[in-house]
Amino acid sequence: MIAQTVCTAVSVAGLGVAVVTAYRKRFLAAARIAAYALVPVGLVMTGVIGWVAHSVFSPVAWAGFGVLGVACLLFLGTRAVERRGGGQEERRVRRGARREAVAPTSADPALGKGARPASGSRKGNASEDYSDIEAILKKHGL
Repeated sequence: MIAQTVCTAVSVAGLGVAVVTAYRKRFLAAARIAAYALVPVGLVMTGVIGWVAHSVFSPVAWAGFGVLGVACLLFLGTRAVERRGGGQEERRVRRGARREAVAPTSADPALGKGARPASGSRKGNASEDYSDIEAILKKHGL
């Protein structure tokens, strides 16, 4: 009885705010506020509020929430383990998929024969870099 009265009062107050918002020509915001304001009355009318009020004092309901919590923790835990590496079978399957992705007959490196390594010391390649510059300068007569 008290829950119904409180929900009705909250809904009436929310609808009042929606009317004031609509008066200020903010119709989209007023429609959203009205939607939120009608939720408590809808919950009372469907009986959800009564069910919640009865389940709060029921030890069986609290045990059910505990079981649901354990189920959620197990689900999240198995997802975390699966993301980190999974079990033995999953690792074997992933290893097999990686082997298939690489071309087994490839003899040349992926970058090609003339490609330079991206990292490393440039001390050995310094004369090659300057020889290109010298050739350009000689071509222009400098």
